[in-house]
Amino acid sequence: MARQFHRKNRLDALTEINVTPLIDLAFALLIIFMITTPLLEQTIEVDLPLESTKNQSSRPEDFQSISIDSTGRYYWGDRVVSSRQLGDLLDTLSGDPAPPVLNIRADSRLPYQRVIGVIDMIKQRNLSRISLDTRVE
Repeated sequence: MARQFHRKNRLDALTEINVTPLIDLAFALLIIFMITTPLLEQTIEVDLPLESTKNQSSRPEDFQSISIDSTGRYYWGDRVVSSRQLGDLLDTLSGDPAPPVLNIRADSRLPYQRVIGVIDMIKQRNLSRISLDTRVE
């Protein structure tokens, strides 16, 4: 009888799981994700115009970013392009049956006409899904 009791105690010790290392791991992963998430969006540095706070809709999954920096250079994603190359890229998108949303990011110090010029290029190709990035106060 004593031998069975001794065996039962050994099994009880094996069935207990120490969750402290798992909690430490989960906490460490949470901290890593919190630090790296803001770094995931790598975009061209532009000083966006301000917008009053309101309910912001989430960005659609399928989008293409067009940026104009303070010197007036155009960017397609993170690649510098000329005005002609931008037009060619927009021509390619206009043939797509489901074109992405064109996200326009322009420096706030740019003349307004530069942004309107890009919007005109987009409209000439019958692309209608446009989004303008701003900073929220």
